[in-house]
Amino acid sequence: MAEAAASPAAPGKIYFHVHLVSDSTGETLSTMLKATAARFEGASPLEHVSTLVRTRKQMNEVLARIESSPGIILYTIADPALRRHLEVKSAELQLPAIPVLNPLLNAFASYLGLEQTMQIAAQHTLDENYFQRIAALDYTLAHDDGQMLWDLESADVVLVGVSRTSKTPTCMYLANRGVKAANVPLVPTNDHPPELETLKKPLVIGLTASPDRLVQIRESRLKNLDQQQAMEYSDASAVRQEVTRAKRLFLRKGWPVIDVTRRSVEETAAQIISKLSAKRAGHD
Repeated sequence: MAEAAASPAAPGKIYFHVHLVSDSTGETLSTMLKATAARFEGASPLEHVSTLVRTRKQMNEVLARIESSPGIILYTIADPALRRHLEVKSAELQLPAIPVLNPLLNAFASYLGLEQTMQIAAQHTLDENYFQRIAALDYTLAHDDGQMLWDLESADVVLVGVSRTSKTPTCMYLANRGVKAANVPLVPTNDHPPELETLKKPLVIGLTASPDRLVQIRESRLKNLDQQQAMEYSDASAVRQEVTRAKRLFLRKGWPVIDVTRRSVEETAAQIISKLSAKRAGHD
């Protein structure tokens, strides 16, 4: 069993304890906490993460920590006895204990007419989907930043864009979802790679961003790399020309375009996955 707690980082915020209790890795709870806490500005959770909680002794240790730092309890516990033990103690402490997956599980069980499995960490089973994600990660790493252009036809998605349009992080996010993603940078001093002209299978998407935003990002990168001499890389006029040239290419090729200026990597990836699903369903 592993346990960790976050510490306050900034004054002026309301801090509150949240205990994440899981018989597995706790990834689901962490994701749900982040999504929920983001809706409450000015409040910041102090996370106490207890994972691989599978015995009564381990649960008692968790409950002792909860009692010493009272707060909201989010949990995913498959074992009915352990779950009941947690629920009873939290009721005694008058603390909210929320089984975050229950509404989903109950809805699925009702709709499907099937019973739920009590298998712990079933989502982490080494099944076909797991190996698909590993294969996608291997492919994406090998085809990052214009590598192995001769093998782009085997990609699910190919992202094309000028420097600093989040191509690599978006590809990595997609790979974690089992999507084989490659990315090709557009270099202002060269024509785009001819391999892009003949692609049939992959969904090719152009990524663009506001020139002003790109200038900011590139200037910051140059400072971190101590490369002040590379002025053209962050020159506003040159960057505008880069973006315009890229957009003309996207338009000529008929590739869908996503502006990442105000989008997170997750939002960009979600839009790409939606477009890929439509393509596979024959709706493009």
